[in-house]
Amino acid sequence: MLNGLQPWHLIILVLVVVLLFGAKRLPDAARSIGKSMKIFKAETKDLREDGKAEEPEKKQIASSETTPSAADDQVAQLQKQLDELKRQQAAAKADQAHKHAS
Repeated sequence: MLNGLQPWHLIILVLVVVLLFGAKRLPDAARSIGKSMKIFKAETKDLREDGKAEEPEKKQIASSETTPSAADDQVAQLQKQLDELKRQQAAAKADQAHKHAS
């Protein structure tokens, strides 16, 4: 028996990933991984250069990000809005169910 990966191994792996995460979430996950890798490469390159001039790509990333506390506040505010929308949606579904039951 061969120890290498066969094409059917990859097909099974892809099917398992799609079943676990769903086809709708995979593009977002891939985009997120790509951004993380880009940041990781920029940081490792900066460490190798030991404080030499920053690359423009890293400056752009740093300038577009908000401060951690501001980001935390923004996330909390968005979470509250999401919770409120979920409550409204649940109330609307309950009203529809009540109307159909009548």
